[in-house]
Amino acid sequence: MAFPDDFVWGVSTSAFQIEGATREGGRGVSVWDTFCATPGRIRDGHNADVACDHYNRFPEDVALMSELGVGAYRFSVAWPRIQPTGQGAVNIEGLDFYDTLVDALCEAGIAPVATLYHWDTPQPMEDAGGWLVRDTAERFAEYAQIVGEHLGDRVEMWIPLNEPMVETLFGYALGEYAPGKTLLFDALPAAHYQNLAHGLAVSALRSVGAKAVGTANNHSPIWPASQDADDLVAARHLGAVINWMYSDPVLTGTYPAEVIPYLPTGFADDLSEIAVPLDFYGVNYYEPQGVGKPGAGNPLPFELRPVEGYPLTTNDSPVVPDGLRQFLTSLKSRYGDKLPPVHITESGCSFDGIHDRQRIEYHAEHLAALEKAMSEGVDVRGYFVWSLLDNFEWSKGYQPRFGLVHVDYETLARTPKDSFHWYRALIGGAR
Repeated sequence: MAFPDDFVWGVSTSAFQIEGATREGGRGVSVWDTFCATPGRIRDGHNADVACDHYNRFPEDVALMSELGVGAYRFSVAWPRIQPTGQGAVNIEGLDFYDTLVDALCEAGIAPVATLYHWDTPQPMEDAGGWLVRDTAERFAEYAQIVGEHLGDRVEMWIPLNEPMVETLFGYALGEYAPGKTLLFDALPAAHYQNLAHGLAVSALRSVGAKAVGTANNHSPIWPASQDADDLVAARHLGAVINWMYSDPVLTGTYPAEVIPYLPTGFADDLSEIAVPLDFYGVNYYEPQGVGKPGAGNPLPFELRPVEGYPLTTNDSPVVPDGLRQFLTSLKSRYGDKLPPVHITESGCSFDGIHDRQRIEYHAEHLAALEKAMSEGVDVRGYFVWSLLDNFEWSKGYQPRFGLVHVDYETLARTPKDSFHWYRALIGGAR
């Protein structure tokens, strides 16, 4: 493979999935703490109270990244650590933790890439309406400015929100993630207010001198069950809901027509704030999504279908490397010169074992697809593996293992997998 000399090789994590220490350092309660404490929500009754204990063991994890040779580390800041109630007084102990982490990264020659929100809304903010109300977006912008002022001299790249699509659909529409609401299409105001929070946070970060600000949106190519008109209509609706509802307003200041009836009154007045220019566009890619016309009794304008004929991960995701190329070229086709340089801010897979040949094959094949997309004119500047560590995988608990590093959840011992050594060799060769 041939990537540019300045191509960014990185790894990604998120606060709730690895930090643990949910009752340490002045941290407030998040919606995910509440969700985990609700019986039946998490497989095997797991929670993230300890997770990987990154909060106390981050020097060991930074040393692992240094050994790996990555140029950048994408982590998330836990909003409840900074403002335990989501607004008002700042928890200095929380800021100090990220201050020390960022210093350690800089000392190791690893560029800090900070995501400000990876689904861990402070519980009091959710109690006041969460992402279904505009006030949450405005409070988020205040939080973004606080963190930007404190870490902006060292953080190289900023991402306000991770995957608002997942928060909207799984958290508010389907109830599978925190906060566990089942509003179906009535959840779509949460998408708009997250988009608004993104735009307001970009402006807030820029006001305090942020170096580069972008996104991290989850995207999937949409594969209709057939070329019949009804299946194509279903695919258009699903594409709007999981892809274009997040990229269109950010990159063009518009929404797809399919979602406009579900947006809050006055949404158009926010579009200029949402569409502030970006320094990069982050794509999180895992798999395509199959879809067909809805069956009898389905209130939605589409019905999800499995993508068949491909190997599956232990998380039951089909492994389709060319789906990454397909989506990136469609992104370039849709937005043209309005598309900023792209970073693959997440790509990863769940497989068991330390001798994880399948994970090596996954990344080698996805990087080959990425190289092909670049040869077809997509400007891609970096690739972040999900994830550095095995971690708490949301409603599935600790069963799926996405890490380059194996974590023994009894002892918390870290053991680099074969994929870790492969990625280290790849990065070394690329340099």
